[in-house]
Amino acid sequence: MTKSKSTRLAFVPIMLAAACGPASSHTVVGSADSFAAGFAHPLSGLDHIMVMVGVGLWAARKGGSALWTWPAAFVGLMLAGGGLGIAGVPVPFVEPIILASMLTLGLLIAAAVDLPVAAGAMVIGCFAFFHGHAHGTEIPETTGGIQYLSGFLLATALLHGVGIGSGLLPGRRFRGVVRLAGVAIAAAGLSLIVGAV
Repeated sequence: MTKSKSTRLAFVPIMLAAACGPASSHTVVGSADSFAAGFAHPLSGLDHIMVMVGVGLWAARKGGSALWTWPAAFVGLMLAGGGLGIAGVPVPFVEPIILASMLTLGLLIAAAVDLPVAAGAMVIGCFAFFHGHAHGTEIPETTGGIQYLSGFLLATALLHGVGIGSGLLPGRRFRGVVRLAGVAIAAAGLSLIVGAV
């Protein structure tokens, strides 16, 4: 792979974030009863893309078992939170914690914080639970709702994969790009928090 091609690939997380629109809270645009709608939804907002790609970037920085443990923790706890949301079980502070997840995750990446794998999984899982609950409240308890959730989970896993692939690019230059992506995620989270206040 040439240097210019590798450099372009390193900017994938930033380009994805720049290409999407600002988050408009957690509301479904259109129907929430098809696989295609579920797959498209995580790609529709800044908070979705940045957090999910960010999990992959941070996992790549950590390496080892974090490469699969952290994304699995996100998907698993997001599913648990979604289940409670579908069942109508109320959870407080969902939106503030989702916004805080962007800022926190961005800072963890930017500062190259090296948590133990279990501790990182707990942080990621906590945020994922609230992301899942927000979306679970939108999903109908029907077969279409299950299809929507399946599409949503697949898109989430693919965004984690984009982050991991970008974060594993070799060289010091790419490690710097990952930290820069963390700064971008934290800045976006802060701007959304300020806008929500």
